[in-house]
Amino acid sequence: MAQRGYEILEGRLGYSFKDRKLLENALIHKSYVNENAASGHSNNQRLEFLGDAVLGACMAHMLMDHFPAVTEGELSKTRADLVAEPSLAELAARIDLGEWLFLGRGEENTGGRRKPSILADAFEAVIGAVYLDGGFSAGSALVRRLFEARLQALEPPGFTDFKTRLQERAVALRREVPKYAVTAELGPDHEKLFEVTVTVGGKPYATHVGRSKKEAEQGAAAAALFVLEGEGGYAPQGYQPEPADPEG
Repeated sequence: MAQRGYEILEGRLGYSFKDRKLLENALIHKSYVNENAASGHSNNQRLEFLGDAVLGACMAHMLMDHFPAVTEGELSKTRADLVAEPSLAELAARIDLGEWLFLGRGEENTGGRRKPSILADAFEAVIGAVYLDGGFSAGSALVRRLFEARLQALEPPGFTDFKTRLQERAVALRREVPKYAVTAELGPDHEKLFEVTVTVGGKPYATHVGRSKKEAEQGAAAAALFVLEGEGGYAPQGYQPEPADPEG
C-alpha cells in the first residue's frame, strides 16, 4: 500500500506518528481486507475497540473538569451524546478523514467515504492508533484538541437559559433590554475568573463571578431575574417563599 500524504492528515490531527503503519491500519475498512485477502493487511476493528475505550475515559475526565457540579447520571448521558456515531462522524468529516480510507469497491461505489458509521469507526480507530503510538497522554491530548470547541459550547445538563428569561421579563416589566459588562478579571491566566454585572435601564441588578464570561453572565442573569420579578410582584419559577414565623 502506497503512502497517501499522511502528513496532511497528521497536521489536521495535530499529531505526528512515529509508526505510520498504525495510522494506516486505522484507515483500513473491513471491506478492503475482504477484497484483498492476499495482501495480509488487517482491518481497523481492533483499533476501533481500543479507541472507543480511550475516548470514553478521556471524555469522562474532560466532562468532570468542565461540569464539577453535575451528577454521574447526567455526565453519562452527556458523554453518550458526545461519543455517539453522529458526533464522531461529524468530527471525522471536518478533518476529511474519509479521504484517506481504504475501502472495498462496493463501499467505494456506494459512498462509503461519507457513511457516518464508517467515519465514526475510523475516527475511533485513529484515536486507538495514537494511543498505541504515543501513550495515553497523546491520546488524551488528541481527544481534547478535537472536542474542546464542542465542549466549550455545551451547556450543562439541566441547563436553564436565565439570560433569555431575564430579557423576556425585563422587556415585559421595564421595557428595557438587560446589558452585561465584565467588571473585573480575577486570578492567574490559567485559572481566570470573570466578574459580570447586569443592568436593566441603567440600574445594576446583580453581579456574578464565573470561570467564563458565559457562566458569569448566566449567574448574574439568574440573580437579577429573582430581584426583577420580585420588584414586579412575580416570584421566579421554582421559588418557594419561606413559611411565616409562627411567633412573629
